[in-house]
Amino acid sequence: MNSFRRVRRSAVAVVAAAVLPLAITACGSDGDSASDDSTAAAQEESNEPTEDTGNAEDSDATEDAMTAEPFGPGCAAVPEDGAGSFDGMAQDPVATAASNNPALSTLVTAVTEAGLVDTLNSAENITVFAPTNDAFAEIPEEDLNALLADKEQLTQVLTYHVVGERLEPADLENGTFKTLAEQEVKTSGSGEEYQVNDSSNVVCGNVQTSNATVYIVDEVLMPKS
Repeated sequence: MNSFRRVRRSAVAVVAAAVLPLAITACGSDGDSASDDSTAAAQEESNEPTEDTGNAEDSDATEDAMTAEPFGPGCAAVPEDGAGSFDGMAQDPVATAASNNPALSTLVTAVTEAGLVDTLNSAENITVFAPTNDAFAEIPEEDLNALLADKEQLTQVLTYHVVGERLEPADLENGTFKTLAEQEVKTSGSGEEYQVNDSSNVVCGNVQTSNATVYIVDEVLMPKS
């Protein structure tokens, strides 16, 4: 009888020894699963998109400025349709856009003579104060021909009409801006009436091209010699 009891106790001990690790493992697995579920839920929650109102507002403001209508009495000279229209100019870089606008043909000739077509077309986010044909006509013919023949001086004059950033009309109210000629231009005015260097009037403002904002002016700007 005693021998039988000893055998029975040994058998129980062996079974217990075999079953206990399995039970511990099962409990551990349940805990890991719960932990994994919690981690996954936390990660999913952290990946949810958050509202970024600041960037959206900045983007909207830029878009509003880009879609604002051109203004000024000189805008009547811009074709209503085709490549030289406001819609057409908005599709092209600035030198190409100007070449399609008959009111800017003398400027385009000057830009071509100076070899600046590719420079202006490849620039990003610039402002161009673009003199009309009538503005160039105010320069005595002899002086204009001499300017067109002097590439260095012509480049200095033309780059004086270019600012290395897009300027909105509000920026012109009382502004001073460094040009690509390394000299400053000053602007003033409000509403739809602006001047550059106190003498050149903006006759058609806020004209958009694919890489520039253009302000058509009635006088050629001359940098200091």
